[in-house]
Amino acid sequence: MRIMPLEKRGISNSRVVYGCMGIGGEWNTTPYTKEDFIIAEKAVEAALSIGITMFDHADIYKKGKSESIFGEILKKRPDLRDQIILQSKCGIRPGDGVLPTRFDFSKSHIISSVDGILQRLGVEHLDILLLHRPDPLMEPEEISEAFNQLRSAGKVRHFGVSNMSSAQIRFIQNSLPEPLVVNQLEMSLARLDWLDQGISVNQKAGLDTNFADGIMEHCQMLDIQIQAWGPLANGKFSGSSLDDAPETVRQTTALVQQLADKYETKPESIVLGWLMKHPARIQPVIGTSSAERIVACKDAVRISESLTREEWYTLYTSSRGQSMP
Repeated sequence: MRIMPLEKRGISNSRVVYGCMGIGGEWNTTPYTKEDFIIAEKAVEAALSIGITMFDHADIYKKGKSESIFGEILKKRPDLRDQIILQSKCGIRPGDGVLPTRFDFSKSHIISSVDGILQRLGVEHLDILLLHRPDPLMEPEEISEAFNQLRSAGKVRHFGVSNMSSAQIRFIQNSLPEPLVVNQLEMSLARLDWLDQGISVNQKAGLDTNFADGIMEHCQMLDIQIQAWGPLANGKFSGSSLDDAPETVRQTTALVQQLADKYETKPESIVLGWLMKHPARIQPVIGTSSAERIVACKDAVRISESLTREEWYTLYTSSRGQSMP
């Protein structure tokens, strides 16, 4: 069995990541409630119960409250920190009514962001820090200075990126002494251009595909862990109402359920298992705050090893709504 790039580096063998963007109450500055804490605690416990030991954050999630509520969980369970891998992201500066939403990879912002993340989580270090979205004004030498300072101070052990092309990764990596270890991208049965891009080479259909050319191959060659955000596609194929759904969604949902029945599991595990079967050893980042839906993902690894090549392609073609080019 092929192992994940992160596992090769001795960082994590968690095949699925729990994304904490759904915990912490509302997307505003209103403090989270006791009920919000209970939901978050149940979500974390559900993730741990199915073998998830890696947790993904970002400084902007719920305006920092996702990290704060997770920090409260860690404070309640101080033994947990040594059992898990903590990852967070920085670099997005949301609009505030005066200034627009913007991206900031300046040394001062990266360092101050990490200090805020560590304070909210109540921990001394992050295992991995990701740069959240590409900053057109980024200067790799300045990023390198920030990373070196954070590593030397023991605040961050490894670094990665999110939503970046292979060219952008090479551009940043050229100034770094240590390898970037993660690239987080939107990937799911509902977001297929990462597959279409490769299959559509030398095809007219490829002209309409909007995905970074060669990113899958680049990450695989350099053992950069590809993480998939939005892997459950907001429940499109595993639980959402089909009342107004397009026919392709209805058909794919029915196929997912048929496979779930065959493999005696939940649709969520089929959706994730399909993604995880790819040779890149994609690591899904599930963002639901529902403990029930988290537990429904428990068979994803088994499904990734059990789905046949024919079943994988049938799901892919069904979700595309058309045959391959």
